[in-house]
Amino acid sequence: MKLFRFSSPATFYPLAGRLIPWFWGLALLLIALGLYWSFFETPDQLGGTNPQKAYYRIIFIHVPAAWMSMWLYLVLVFWSAVGLIFNTRLSFMMAHATAPTGAIFTLIALLTGSFWGRPSWGTWWDWDPRLTSELVLFFLYVGYGALHAAIDEPRRGDRACALLAIVGLVMVPIIFWSINCPDPNQCAALHQRSSLDRIEENILFAMLTMTLGFWMYSFATIFMRVRSLILLREAESTWVREMLERMK
Repeated sequence: MKLFRFSSPATFYPLAGRLIPWFWGLALLLIALGLYWSFFETPDQLGGTNPQKAYYRIIFIHVPAAWMSMWLYLVLVFWSAVGLIFNTRLSFMMAHATAPTGAIFTLIALLTGSFWGRPSWGTWWDWDPRLTSELVLFFLYVGYGALHAAIDEPRRGDRACALLAIVGLVMVPIIFWSINCPDPNQCAALHQRSSLDRIEENILFAMLTMTLGFWMYSFATIFMRVRSLILLREAESTWVREMLERMK
């Protein structure tokens, strides 16, 4: 039950401040290890029916970013639902802080996918289900932020954005299905199917390490952003004024 006391902005603010340096440290360490392993401990060519040369290493950024884009949207929906059900201020702030980081990873996934697609498929873009659904997810992230900015009253904006996020949840299983489609004839696309069960061990280690590094980065940036939102929204509260007085 002690965890529930951190649902208050006044108690979560200092906790987030203590955790942020740890998350940044872990993010830098894991991403550095992941990049080293990606470039120096993985094969020079990706095998299979259509072998790909060294440019395949884009997947060590692309795949973790795509995973994070979907995972962070689930986090966004979770906090939105908690905010709607329990009407908690911090839940809406957590959701609002998550959206920009999710949008960044979705954009990275789209850009690195294009960089990979050009030498691999001969085109920067193809309107297949896998690419298009990820693009729609990016628009959902951007639309979430735009809708919140368009509504002057923060609490009304929180509820409207939460509803938008929950409705958009349908895109996550669509993206997952399009990448893991059991019948290639039903979802013909240039994008390769997910093949983690057949991937070389060093490649999988590098990919998972990068994913953990991106995860730690997400914690760090979301906590930094939510601390700013807390100060902005709780500016008139007693505890914020007392904290600012002590900092002078």
